[in-house]
Amino acid sequence: MGCGFSDIKGGQQAVGGTPARPGDTAADPGPNEAVVLFNKLRGYGSLFTSMELSLAASNLRDRDIASKSDPMTVVYLKKKDGALEEIGRTEVIMNNLEPAWIQKININFQFEIAQPLVFQVYDVDTKYHNVPVKSINLKDQDFLGEANCNLSEIVTKQSQSLTLNLYSDKGHGVKTAGSLTVHAEETASSRTVVELIFRCSNLENKDFFSKSDPFLKISRIVEAGGCVPVCKTEVVTNNLNPTWKPISLGMQHFGSKENPLIIECFDFNSNGDHVLIGKVQTSLLEVERLHKETSGIHFVRPSSDPRDHDKVLKGELFVNQYVEKHVDSFVDYISSGFELNFMVAVDFTGSNGNPRSPTSLHYVDPSGRLNAYQQAITEVGDVIQFYNADKYFPSWGFGGRLPSGVVSHCYMHCVKSKLNN
Repeated sequence: MGCGFSDIKGGQQAVGGTPARPGDTAADPGPNEAVVLFNKLRGYGSLFTSMELSLAASNLRDRDIASKSDPMTVVYLKKKDGALEEIGRTEVIMNNLEPAWIQKININFQFEIAQPLVFQVYDVDTKYHNVPVKSINLKDQDFLGEANCNLSEIVTKQSQSLTLNLYSDKGHGVKTAGSLTVHAEETASSRTVVELIFRCSNLENKDFFSKSDPFLKISRIVEAGGCVPVCKTEVVTNNLNPTWKPISLGMQHFGSKENPLIIECFDFNSNGDHVLIGKVQTSLLEVERLHKETSGIHFVRPSSDPRDHDKVLKGELFVNQYVEKHVDSFVDYISSGFELNFMVAVDFTGSNGNPRSPTSLHYVDPSGRLNAYQQAITEVGDVIQFYNADKYFPSWGFGGRLPSGVVSHCYMHCVKSKLNN
């Protein structure tokens, strides 16, 4: 399986590798186009931490007559419009009102957005016990209880565990349906960073009046078919035996060490029409082996005729460095007590208009619609509040007229999070 190169754009800088270190003289490489595309294709708007949720319940209601309930939990992500998006289901545990499910629920934790979760527990009817859980029709099952929380509420706990009350009528009833404990844990791959140094030898020259200007593009083959770009090295000019700068990538970008990878070598052209020199299909496990054995792997050139074999080239790819490192993550910091604060300053000068006028940025709409200031403060505060223990946020105003009639250019008060009102 191959990956096309017609979509490769950008300049000579590396994409997806190690960020510039203090003292580097190279210009800022700008947006990381490969990583942005990698995340975008999966619906992730930004960087994330892969998490696994473990679930256990206690004191569940018994809805069976001759035995005990057979519980299963369904986990949803609640969207801004209130719609529920299912992200996973546990297995069914037979005859148990104190279940501890084995099946983990995978979710990507994104610090910069609120991720409200909804947990619904069902008693699964006997006729569904041999049916894959994804095929179980929830309308045919007995509802046992529902719990709600934000993912941030779990990961900010030192234990990364949170016990929630189950409600008997989907969030609005009496708390008599038992409890649900949710434990969040980072997947091992998200805590591992791989540092690599690649070099090549005897590359084919694609230029007439000089030597090729090679760079590498690493892509991951996905189950659905095709490739997703993971990383692009910088361009080494006029060199058929290049060694590239170190690149550093999280293990989650590779999926697993066994996941197939395509490494392509291109001759850079400033018009964006880069010429393929050769490619190899490999894996991170194979890359590690090449480093240990100090051996290389030959590039091949894909045949235009599917009946012919790819041509093996003289050029080889070597791995000068392969290092796996365990790194502390954002979740490690916040679960250990690290807090974030939110400070805001609001402009009350006359430039914002008469606050009684609907055209003013300070206008308080009787319908409850938020003005621009309220909306900005609410959207940021709704995220940050989970990372602050007392949920008090200092706020300043300037250019406002105080009750005394004096115009002040600096006054302060604290705002309590709406969740604790």
